[in-house]
Amino acid sequence: MKKIVILSGAGISAESGISTFRDSDGLWENYKVEEVASIEGWYKDKGKVLQFYNLRRKDIESKNPNKAHLIVAQLQEKYNVTVVTQNIDNLHERAGSKKVIHLHGEITKGRGEGENYYDAIDIGYTDIQLGDKAKDGSQLRPHIVWFGEAVPELEKGIKAVSEADILIVVGTSLVVYPAAGLINYTKNNCRIFLIDPNDVSTNVPHTHIKEKASVGMEKLLNIIDKL
Repeated sequence: MKKIVILSGAGISAESGISTFRDSDGLWENYKVEEVASIEGWYKDKGKVLQFYNLRRKDIESKNPNKAHLIVAQLQEKYNVTVVTQNIDNLHERAGSKKVIHLHGEITKGRGEGENYYDAIDIGYTDIQLGDKAKDGSQLRPHIVWFGEAVPELEKGIKAVSEADILIVVGTSLVVYPAAGLINYTKNNCRIFLIDPNDVSTNVPHTHIKEKASVGMEKLLNIIDKL
């Protein structure tokens, strides 16, 4: 059974109505990225960071997987599929994908400031407030990998990509590292497909489908079945 790895980014969830930090409107409009998405921002103003992710959690709760998420899950019927996502939402799981590696954490989980990354607990769509404590007694924080922090799941992502027969990059412009560097770990005979309506900068040989995620994934289904 062929191994397919999906490397997904904000573009796939944008079709479900989830704002990206590059959007000029939506949830990010009143926040600077460094204030709410960095470890420095957390220690500077924990209340602001918690408020931001509480809003994001509510926003994600109201959104549903789109056709692209559903097609990714559908691929499991014929192939060994692993999703490596930069997204913190749970839309891949809600669409039915079984093997999902979250490089940047998960919005529906929380952990203590002093706890190990893998001590995270499910919090669903509930808010985290100042004063909420984790098991170790420290402030409960969003289970998110912020700028300035290590990416614990990166090694799992590298291993998955290095074993892939087919790599599908969808909804990411390959500019945010270290996730963008994963494409460089593919084996020589791996077929690489990029789905993005815009130009994507990479020197790795690939087939570019210049469509939004849902349309591109639908087109790719026919191509993959003929490989």
